Amino acid sequence: MGTRAKRTPRCARCRMHLTLCICAAIPRYELATRLVLVMHQREHKKSTATGPLALAALPNSELRIHGNLDRPLDLADLDMPERQTLILYPGDDVPLLSRELLAGDDRPVTLIVPDGNWRQAARMGRRLPGLARARMVRLPPGPPTAWGIRREPHPEGLATFEAIARALGIIETPAVQEGLEELFRLMVATTLGTRGTPPSP
Repeated sequence: MGTRAKRTPRCARCRMHLTLCICAAIPRYELATRLVLVMHQREHKKSTATGPLALAALPNSELRIHGNLDRPLDLADLDMPERQTLILYPGDDVPLLSRELLAGDDRPVTLIVPDGNWRQAARMGRRLPGLARARMVRLPPGPPTAWGIRREPHPEGLATFEAIARALGIIETPAVQEGLEELFRLMVATTLGTRGTPPSP
C-alpha cells in the first residue's frame, strides 16, 4: 500500500496528492521582497519539500537548483545595487535578522534561502557563487517546528516554509507571516491526516 501511495499523482503546484490538493487555500502576497529559493538537487526530488509551496504564494519569487554538475549555479545576477541581498543561514555566527538590522537601508530585499537539510543548507549558504557582497543573517529564536512529517535532527531546525514565513514576518509584516503559517498548518494537518496521525496541538 505504501508503494501505491507514493505513486499517486500529485498536484504540480502544491505537491499534495491530487485528491488532497490545497491550491484553493494558497494566499497571494505581492511583496517588494524577492524570494530566491536555492534548493539542493536532492531536496528538490522529495515530495515532502516545503519550500516550493511558499513560492506558490509569492509571485515575486523563483526557484534555482544547486548541485547539478552539468549546470553550475551562478547567482551573480542577483547582486544588484538597487537591492540589498540577504542569505538566510542556519548558523550562530552571523547577525540576527531584525528590523533594526534593516533600518537605514530603504532598498527592497532579495532574500536567498538555501533549501536542504541543516547540513546541506549550511554548506550551500557558505558557498553560493556570485554572492560575495550579500549579507548572511539568521532567524531569531522562536517556537519549535510544527513540521512533523520528516524528523528534524537539529533542535532548532525548521521546515524551509516556516523559515521563509518567519523571515518575511520581519522583513515585511507579521500579517504575511501569519497568512503563510496558516497555509503551512493546513498542509501539515492534511498530510498527517493521510497517515492517521493527528497534528500536534
